[in-house]
Amino acid sequence: MLLRFTRSIPRSCAVRVALAAVAMAGLTAVGWAAEPQPWQMNLQPPATPVMEQLAAFHNGLWPPGLLVITFLITIFVLGLLAYVMVRFHHSRHPLPTRTSHNAIIEILWTVVPVVILVLIAIPSFKLMYYMDRVPNADMTIKVTAHQWYWSYEYPDQGGLGFDSNLIQEKDLQPGQKRLLEVDNPLVVPVDTNVRVQVTGSDVIHSWFVPSFGVQEYAVIGRLNESWFRVEHAGAYYGECNQICGVNHAFMPIKVVAVSNDDFQKWLGDAKKKFAAAPPAESTPAGSQMAPGAAVVAAAAQPAAGAPPAGN
Repeated sequence: MLLRFTRSIPRSCAVRVALAAVAMAGLTAVGWAAEPQPWQMNLQPPATPVMEQLAAFHNGLWPPGLLVITFLITIFVLGLLAYVMVRFHHSRHPLPTRTSHNAIIEILWTVVPVVILVLIAIPSFKLMYYMDRVPNADMTIKVTAHQWYWSYEYPDQGGLGFDSNLIQEKDLQPGQKRLLEVDNPLVVPVDTNVRVQVTGSDVIHSWFVPSFGVQEYAVIGRLNESWFRVEHAGAYYGECNQICGVNHAFMPIKVVAVSNDDFQKWLGDAKKKFAAAPPAESTPAGSQMAPGAAVVAAAAQPAAGAPPAGN
């Protein structure tokens, strides 16, 4: 009976480990979306070349990414601890050694971390340069942050501009996402290099879209710049991730990427809609941006009773 019981322990452990691995894989799959998900794990799936390189730098197997390097260091340290606990147990060494220095080990634990940091720094600097340098921008968008909403302008399109406000929970339509939906999303064409110029009107904000790999500070009196190139049509979400005041959690970002033809259709309708509107700083955001195509209409659903700019 005892033998049978002891043999069942490894089987039980193996089954539990397998179930845990399946559960972890399922949770990881759930997390791969263009917006936050319950129990999300890992980064959001890349939607731009910048985010693809960021994800590769973070997760990559070869050259080793940050997760791989961290894992290897953890396993190495854990192995050293296990070796020390077994090799130098008090039962084997009743009288502890009085050794206080080891020149070789002290040199190694100084040089090896430096080498690891240099190996990480080289691709890191290359990636930072790639993120900061706008490659032949096809269009420009100016983003202005306010407490607590966003204003978007298209300088290449006659100064087209509008405000983007959170849709209140009581006004959400079926299928819309709480704390992420806005009345007027930013609409951009796919496969287009978009220069993003970000500034602020009051306190420090941050225009952050995780699946784009873009986080740019919005500072009053400064014009910071970034870029993205969306490779797939769809809706992408972000938020201000600076603690910018009491309504910090209520200024989401929604970007709708459409085909070039649908973007031109939307552009024509948007120019008519906002042509007679006051400047973006004081425009009441009470209605949905006029969609020019079905994909835009589906991604940017109408807001019932959306609050005026500033929530």
